[in-house]
Amino acid sequence: MFELPDASDVIAQALAEDLGVDPALFVPGAPAVPGLLEHDVTTYSTVEDGTGFAGVVRARQSCVVCGLSVAAAVYERLSASAGLFDPVEFFPLVAEGERVEAGAPVAEIEGLARAVLTGERVALDLMMVLSGIATRTADWVEAAGPQLAVYDTRKTLPGLRDLSKYAVRVGGGHNHRMGLYDMVLIKDNHLRAAGGVTPAIGRARLRQPSLTIEVEADSLDQAVEAVSAGADIVLLDNMDAAALDSAVAACRETAERRGRDVVLEVSGNITYERLEELSSAGVDRVSASALTLAPPVDFGLDESI
Repeated sequence: MFELPDASDVIAQALAEDLGVDPALFVPGAPAVPGLLEHDVTTYSTVEDGTGFAGVVRARQSCVVCGLSVAAAVYERLSASAGLFDPVEFFPLVAEGERVEAGAPVAEIEGLARAVLTGERVALDLMMVLSGIATRTADWVEAAGPQLAVYDTRKTLPGLRDLSKYAVRVGGGHNHRMGLYDMVLIKDNHLRAAGGVTPAIGRARLRQPSLTIEVEADSLDQAVEAVSAGADIVLLDNMDAAALDSAVAACRETAERRGRDVVLEVSGNITYERLEELSSAGVDRVSASALTLAPPVDFGLDESI
């Protein structure tokens, strides 16, 4: 079971954007708005009030399905905000995180046609984005094998951070820091501004004693200094195979000599094709923005016949 982050703000913003209204109308607990569905001018103009709709959502390509509960929440919020006596019902047909083939039915939808069609784009768009992330993550996890953990990065679409990282978990991957507040990650610009690796780690350890400290190193010397200075994680950035092998060996030797453990991470221009190589390079984990920037998966809603 995957714990879904709070998606109410994202859903409110998305519905408001599509209908051209104030997002406050979709805040949980806000009063219902008679005539809200009239803002979908196409559906309101062409579909008679009271017309029912029963349909099925199908995957149009092979994928790992993610976002079913988000789509259900879209219809729940739209139904409540529009004051529908009979809310739209969304019935998942597969489990969250299940891999399906192209053409597979993944959910059924029933309710007033005006409401179903008004919420269709937002519900499916969120499923498309999240399933794309989960699918790519699952593919990377499989290619990396059990020795190499696959992590995301902070490169996510603004506003979709929590949901994007949720999709990574659904795909079997791991989350790097959620934001700037929950882990110290000292990168090249920080190192230059701080005067080097050792002073940067020293200040961070003093000011954030309870947080994990990771240091980005783009050379063997930086990596070894980071281990010596007490970094919990050393990120070996943009290294080719030869440089990576040397850095891993030197970091492991330094950590052993100092009687401590260090996690080695590799990042920077990581591709799917390199995962097999990296899984045998002696690093613990790989992080890549390719996961959360994956192309969306296509889903379609077809009326049941």
